[in-house]
Amino acid sequence: MIRNILITGCSSGIGYDAAHGLKARGWRVFASARKPDDVARLRDEGLEALHLDYADQASIEAAVAAMQAATGGRIDAIFNNGAFAVPGPVEDIPRDALRANFEANLFGPHALTRAVLPQMRAQGFGRIVNCSSVLGLVAAPWRGSYNATKFALEGLTDTLRLELRGSGIDAILIEPGPIRTDFRKNAIKAFETWVDWESSARIEEYRNGLLDKLYKRGTRSATEARFELGPEAVTARLIRALEDPRPKPRYYVTTPTYMAAAMRRLLPSRAIDRLMRDA
Repeated sequence: MIRNILITGCSSGIGYDAAHGLKARGWRVFASARKPDDVARLRDEGLEALHLDYADQASIEAAVAAMQAATGGRIDAIFNNGAFAVPGPVEDIPRDALRANFEANLFGPHALTRAVLPQMRAQGFGRIVNCSSVLGLVAAPWRGSYNATKFALEGLTDTLRLELRGSGIDAILIEPGPIRTDFRKNAIKAFETWVDWESSARIEEYRNGLLDKLYKRGTRSATEARFELGPEAVTARLIRALEDPRPKPRYYVTTPTYMAAAMRRLLPSRAIDRLMRDA
């Protein structure tokens, strides 16, 4: 029997690679994106593409309804992948920026999960895979908004996994480290939209390194650049999360994620702070 999956954030990067990779593996993929042009492009590439914007509840419900109409109601899995970052020191992140970041990175995935759970309960099986991050395990400076959304996603998914025990539905986290995508390019756009760095108390820090970190290195630390992998590394873990008979609660991607998990288990908070302060 052909299995089907709804994937968010398929315009590029992780979602794009996952959509094509799973389709090649025999999955029926419903690839979603926010922008109409991206939806049209994905359809031209042979994918069943849907419009879905995490900030728009109606679009979430419409995408799920369209998928159910096409499959006779069956929903085998979803991959909550869409997300973005607002880089900058926490004190420079406006409330509206934080709200927008949580809307896309937490509230939207939660809404999509709620939308598919009734069908998954009725059929007695399903997999909800949420794309977290190494920054859901340890915090890095200048990424506070993104850190916060991924820490929250970790907690929500862990709770969901406990609550779904015995239902036949699995809630799973994938935790990538540095991956080659347009994520950093989009982070620059968010920074320019939300962060008034010229009025910041940390203006000299911006001038003496933070702006270079963002624009010249694309927010990548030396560690990130060294261990960066392509999005196909995430797709490989996603396939395991979807197809393992007994999936793990978490799948790590890239060496920095394994390192972060070990740090969380073995080191006190002050030691982690010392290691992460220049990340």
